[in-house]
Amino acid sequence: MVMQSDLPAYSSNAEYLSRLDKVLSKGKPGQPGYLLKRITRYTGVCLIWIALIWVPILGYLGSAPPKYTSTMSLILPGSGVSASVNMEGIGQASSFASSAFASNSLSPTQTYKRLLRADRILDAAATSLMTERQYLPRPKVTLVDQTGLIHVEMTGVSPEEARDRNQAILTAFFTEVEALRADDLEEREEGAVKAIEEYRDSVLATRQAVNNLQTQTGFISKDQFDRQVTDNDNRQTEVVGLRAELEEKVAFVAQMQAALGLTPLQAARALDLYSDQRYLALVADLADKATLRNEVGALYGARHPERQKAETDYARAFEATVDAAMAVTGLPRDVAEKLNVSQFGDRTSLLAELLRNEAERAGLEAQYLELNRRYMQEKNRLERAALAASKLEDLQRDFQVAEAVFASAIARAQSSKTDVFASYPLVQVLENPSLPEEGTASRKKMALLAGFGATFLVLMALSLGWVRKSIIRWAIGLREGPTHV
Repeated sequence: MVMQSDLPAYSSNAEYLSRLDKVLSKGKPGQPGYLLKRITRYTGVCLIWIALIWVPILGYLGSAPPKYTSTMSLILPGSGVSASVNMEGIGQASSFASSAFASNSLSPTQTYKRLLRADRILDAAATSLMTERQYLPRPKVTLVDQTGLIHVEMTGVSPEEARDRNQAILTAFFTEVEALRADDLEEREEGAVKAIEEYRDSVLATRQAVNNLQTQTGFISKDQFDRQVTDNDNRQTEVVGLRAELEEKVAFVAQMQAALGLTPLQAARALDLYSDQRYLALVADLADKATLRNEVGALYGARHPERQKAETDYARAFEATVDAAMAVTGLPRDVAEKLNVSQFGDRTSLLAELLRNEAERAGLEAQYLELNRRYMQEKNRLERAALAASKLEDLQRDFQVAEAVFASAIARAQSSKTDVFASYPLVQVLENPSLPEEGTASRKKMALLAGFGATFLVLMALSLGWVRKSIIRWAIGLREGPTHV
């Protein structure tokens, strides 16, 4: 390079150019050997640069093994799968696998891309190929936008090796996906089992509480308590009906007592006289004497001896009849006098009617008292058990809810086993690993292009160096005055 200090100021361009030729050429072109030296110098520099460029390139081209690329394509179907089963008496169990692209926060294609390039996939593939991990290149994975396609490329020194490597990557990938799915199902099943155990404990605790309350109250369910309340209400209606019937029967018996002038007990004893022959004979004799007295009374006056005799005989017969009635029945005289059949006529049917109605009254009274006692006893018991019955209903409702939740959890846990694509979507092989027919020489071509380009630049630089004086002369000739370089 020519510095300004090397060239003093000149008065004309001719003087300046003459001095410049001496500095640049360090000799004159007309001197012997000048051109040969210059050619030799430029040729040496050119060969050095060409050697620096092409020796590494030729070494790479000579030592780089041939490369073949095997391709394959995977696809993720976009639709989900759902299933629902209705179980009578238990509930509904549903299974649903969402679409692989339903979530905006997670891309399954990106997940599978990372998995295809993961170290454990390469380790498994290297093991299956019986080679070391360091000799197995990482696959090139390309995602096709707006689709579920995954394009995978794998290289090798032969078409078969490239295809086998790609196949090994594919096998290791599917094995790992299945392992991840199995682990996911296992984790979910463990969570479901823990939840089912909690639900089962809840069901057992509620069932024990129901059993304890049933033992204490004697009720199986709230419906049983309601039925007993209904039965007791019906019993109350019967009690009211019996009371009205009893009051009616009591009034009827009281009227018959008043009409006969006898109590039911007295009427019962009076009926015993109709089976006593002595009393019946006395009654027949009393009837005859009464007839005779009536006949004599119609014929004679009150002081006539016949009439007085008839009156005396009748009185004696009547006393004998009363004494016999008192002896048979044990009734007092005033009551026994009323039993004189000859005096009051035959009242057997009335007495029997009185006794029958009295018996019916006594039966109704006993039935009423017993039914009323049972009604009041049951009423008091049901009033005390009402709170327990309500609590039993609540516990049974809690038990039904707990049982339904427990059964639903079991059904959901069983149905979820079919949902294997919930966390890791279904992936299918759209294009199997290919067997490349031609090698991939893209890097060799690039190396050749780089070598030729660098060589061209070196030649351009040397050419410019060769004609530099002409260029400088031309550039200086454009100026009017002397110029310092």
